[in-house]
Amino acid sequence: MRYLPISSDDRAEMLDKIGAQSIDDLFIDVPKHALLGGLVDLPLHMTEMEVEQNFAAFSARNIPASSVPFFVGAGAYHHHVPSSVDYQIQRGEFLTAYTPYQPEISQGTLQTLYEFQSQVAQLSGMDVANASMYDGSTACGEAALMARRVTKKKKVVLSGNLHPQYIDVVKSATKYTDDVITVTDPTVNKNENLLEQVDDETSCVIVQYPDFFGNINDYTDLANALHERKILLVIVTTEIISLGAIKSPGEMGADIFVGEGQSIGNGLNFGGPYVGLFATRQQYVRQLPGRLCGETVDADGKRGYVLTLSTREQHIRREKATSNICTNAGLCTLAFTIHMTLLGEKGLRQLAKINHAGAVKLASKLKTIDGVELLNDTFFNEFTVRLNKNAAEVVEVLVEHDVIAGLPVSRLYPGKPELANDLIIAVTETTSEDDMDILVSELKEVLK
Repeated sequence: MRYLPISSDDRAEMLDKIGAQSIDDLFIDVPKHALLGGLVDLPLHMTEMEVEQNFAAFSARNIPASSVPFFVGAGAYHHHVPSSVDYQIQRGEFLTAYTPYQPEISQGTLQTLYEFQSQVAQLSGMDVANASMYDGSTACGEAALMARRVTKKKKVVLSGNLHPQYIDVVKSATKYTDDVITVTDPTVNKNENLLEQVDDETSCVIVQYPDFFGNINDYTDLANALHERKILLVIVTTEIISLGAIKSPGEMGADIFVGEGQSIGNGLNFGGPYVGLFATRQQYVRQLPGRLCGETVDADGKRGYVLTLSTREQHIRREKATSNICTNAGLCTLAFTIHMTLLGEKGLRQLAKINHAGAVKLASKLKTIDGVELLNDTFFNEFTVRLNKNAAEVVEVLVEHDVIAGLPVSRLYPGKPELANDLIIAVTETTSEDDMDILVSELKEVLK
């Protein structure tokens, strides 16, 4: 089909029909400061080949995680994803753009979601999981909203050791719900400090496990203390592989589990798309956001799958909806399910063991360097060190030497000078001993 340019007479007629004097009238509601004064500073035109070359040059400015020693974690982790995962997610019975409203033509999708829910419930030690959410941070925001619906209270206490971006999302999610958000100090964050912040109006306390700095805390006593006061405990896990090695949130008494599933089946992908995990106790299932798939039998007694709970705005009255999240992270969920199925319980535990052993090995090597102090008593595959120099500046120097040394805490806590020298370092199964030795060698040089 060929499109012809609009003539000035046709343009005038169209404007007349809608009651506008000029094209500028169409943008009258846009604030003046937001309007561009001229053309965007981009080439007026390029051939397809020139566009490809231009974007290839942009791409070359990035340093892929797999091309250099890479130690960044803090909520997004570089793990190996088997090539069989990519092959399986492209199979026609799974890869579909059709949302599973009509079960008779969506059985493959519904079955994988059912399997995914089973895996998440088992990993987290909870009774029931939903069909996923956008990512861990938005799931965390939904957990705060769910706690309010369950308890009818409006105060949320956030651990200062919760990922700062998750804290920001909770604040955004509750901006118009009249909730009161309290955040404890990350430098003195203990269970006692959390309990000091709760009162009769508190709906939930949200903690991270392992926390943002890599510490592993047992929240059993905290859960018991909160339950005595009818307050819910929400446990967030950003490194889901850790649950192959440590006690599950359900075992510690969590009422709601929130997780980021990116580590299994999904690459870093420049920060997304990811897959949010959400599970809870059976008694709260009707307040679960998103949707939930169930198993049933048809008229002939054959196994089938359906949407069991769909308490979203598309399905029920808006004021009764548990969430306005419009979908689950379908393809990322499928990748998670396939990778987890390939691993199995034994494989997951072995993978977790490899991650932990690598982190212990690197931590031991780093402790031998003058100017490096390990801050963690316990950790899984991620820990925090305090350097004798500004961590952000050290990272920038090492980038020039093709080493991505980790995440400076100051990047997410710019207002806390006492954390300026702290560096969060992550180790996964992709980290070789040569990578560790290079980091140690480079740090020794820069910290002299």
